[in-house]
Amino acid sequence: MASIALVALAKGKLMSELERWEARYAEPGYLFGTEPNAFLKIKAHLLKPGQKALAIADGEGRNGVFLAQQGLDVLSIDISPRGQQKARKLAAARGVSPRFELADLNAWTWPEAEFDVVAAIFFQFALPPERDRIFAGIKKSLKPGGLLLLEGYGPKQLEYKTGGPSDLARLYTRALLEQAFGDFASIAIMEYDAELEEGTRHSGMSALIDLVGRK
Repeated sequence: MASIALVALAKGKLMSELERWEARYAEPGYLFGTEPNAFLKIKAHLLKPGQKALAIADGEGRNGVFLAQQGLDVLSIDISPRGQQKARKLAAARGVSPRFELADLNAWTWPEAEFDVVAAIFFQFALPPERDRIFAGIKKSLKPGGLLLLEGYGPKQLEYKTGGPSDLARLYTRALLEQAFGDFASIAIMEYDAELEEGTRHSGMSALIDLVGRK
């Protein structure tokens, strides 16, 4: 009986997360804009045409489409069918053809050493136990020497309230990222405040933390 209850709870949680994002993406336009995340764009010089890239929690596709525009072979994954409908339209408008897959990051089967690049931009819906599993999946899926580009909000974002979760446990710190990715060949972490203008949901002064890592 206990196992049945746990399965039911897990299904209920999945539907809650799915419904939340489906409701958001049902709104007209692109919630986070159609241009790529500023950090990802700045790091474009690290990308090479022909590389295999994974864009996780890619939503309406702005980052996956940008990676495809740089000549990468992109897999864009997200939990929301509505988000991916918008992503496909954006890709068609930009003349690129990333692959799309519906996926719940908490249940997705991460491939072994498949990707040269993983873009992990603002996927801060996960609580610590889920986040640990996703971080482990990211590490598993990267090839040796593969590149991780990760950006999220730091704790000071609770003061700015210009986007992201209102739960401290979901925010990133340097110590958290160093613990998660400290076994990489190299990592560089930056913490800073900056104005974001990425649609209506990421707008205004923000407390950001970026990680550039090589497995």
